[in-house]
Amino acid sequence: MRLHVAELAAIKERVHAGPGEQATAAQKAKGKLTVRERIELLLDEGSFREVEPLRRHRATGFGLEAKRPYTDGVVTGWGTVEGRTVFVYAHDFRIFGGALGEAHATKIHKIMDMAIAAGAPLVSLNDGAGARIQEGVTALAGYGGIFQRNTRASGVIPQISVMLGPCAGGAAYSPALTDFVFMVRETSQMFITGPDVVRAVTGEEITQNGLGGADVHAGTSGVAHFAYDDEETCLEEVRYLLSMLPSNNRENPPSAATDDPPTRTCEPLLDLVPVDGNRPYDMHRVMEELVDDGDYLEVHERWARNIICALARLDGKVVGIVANQPQALAGVLDIEASEKAARFVQMCDAFNIPIVTLLDVPGFLPGVDQEHGGIIRHGAKLLYAYCNATVPRISLILRKAYGGAYIVMDSQSIGADLTYAWPTNEIAVMGAEGAANVIFRRQIAAAEDPEAMRTRMVKEYKAELMHPYYAAERGLVDDVIDPVHTREVLIDSLAMLANKHADRPARKHGNPPQ
Repeated sequence: MRLHVAELAAIKERVHAGPGEQATAAQKAKGKLTVRERIELLLDEGSFREVEPLRRHRATGFGLEAKRPYTDGVVTGWGTVEGRTVFVYAHDFRIFGGALGEAHATKIHKIMDMAIAAGAPLVSLNDGAGARIQEGVTALAGYGGIFQRNTRASGVIPQISVMLGPCAGGAAYSPALTDFVFMVRETSQMFITGPDVVRAVTGEEITQNGLGGADVHAGTSGVAHFAYDDEETCLEEVRYLLSMLPSNNRENPPSAATDDPPTRTCEPLLDLVPVDGNRPYDMHRVMEELVDDGDYLEVHERWARNIICALARLDGKVVGIVANQPQALAGVLDIEASEKAARFVQMCDAFNIPIVTLLDVPGFLPGVDQEHGGIIRHGAKLLYAYCNATVPRISLILRKAYGGAYIVMDSQSIGADLTYAWPTNEIAVMGAEGAANVIFRRQIAAAEDPEAMRTRMVKEYKAELMHPYYAAERGLVDDVIDPVHTREVLIDSLAMLANKHADRPARKHGNPPQ
């Protein structure tokens, strides 16, 4: 037995060492960590348990039969993050460039099935060159199995894709199917067709990072939710995100102890938000005043900046915050903002995270590009997401809330459980100036002094229909509150809604707008 154990130990040592020093040096020269270094950073120390470390491919042809390394280029297993079970698979670029073959895919399928069965999050550390060309269509079928499991796990367990190297072709669709995508600048790229193909087909010259780098996907395409400068920071933030998510859709997110009192008053809010609806301010500062210790994790920070989506805690309980950002495009809703917020609302609803919506929205962005780009159907995605959500939903109107954008941003009429407003709120079909120009068009045109008449009619409209208590008088707002007590009101309201249950009609699934 001792001889057999010694043989096993020698094999395991070779498995952990990887394909050799030369391959490791090449990996390091690109500024990238090795696969096991990444797993060690992601998981709690000493918690990783590997699955099928001795797996080898059985393909033949093109010299494959002479090269059969252990792991077949992917390390799979489970461990813990802050004591909670997390499953992981990680490509090893040093072996076949991390390319996916039959054995490689089978290992990933198995760990995905285990994660779904165990009801635990799945993290993929992606650093692969796509399908293993030498294995032909078998490799492509392996991707199909991954996509099918991504879809089956959607809304059941959190799925996080961490891009630490190239991801091209069909392989990019697996991260696109997951809940969150992290990227590292300079070393990770995602694209369906690379620069060479783009050059051959369109004649455009572009680099890999210019086509599908972290900054492109974090700020332009919206494919990446987070982008960081190095792998260490990236993986630390993955751990932080996991601490805010439940293990599966049957659990609530983990609570955390806090020294920030639930009754803490927020005096700075009295000065942060200007009464003048045309003056911008930073909604981030409002959020910092409200949430525990001013700490939150913003999702899609650099994409569609006119709306903010973030995870935070109130009295130790995780909440999702959706907020208009008056500093960007005056906080209007447009195509990208609608898509960004809709996906975030769906994620929160899937994983039992209450939603707090902070409104200061002047409406939808007008323009030919928006209409031709489908603002109707894109805006409907956000409307559908809110109407379909069964988690506790609280909306707070800080200042203006105009037109269809007010309805879409979780108004009481589409199912918000509680709606509050500050005494600076203006809820109306449109701004007073625009409304006066429509309603009193003839009077203004016939007046001796049209400008004076317009000013008078604007004041009249504001006095009649846009005073802060108009909506409260009609039951469209549950209460008008002192901004100083907003944190306490939100925490008390969420505590009351903690056991909310909402029945939905029996159906296979809805048919959301696309």
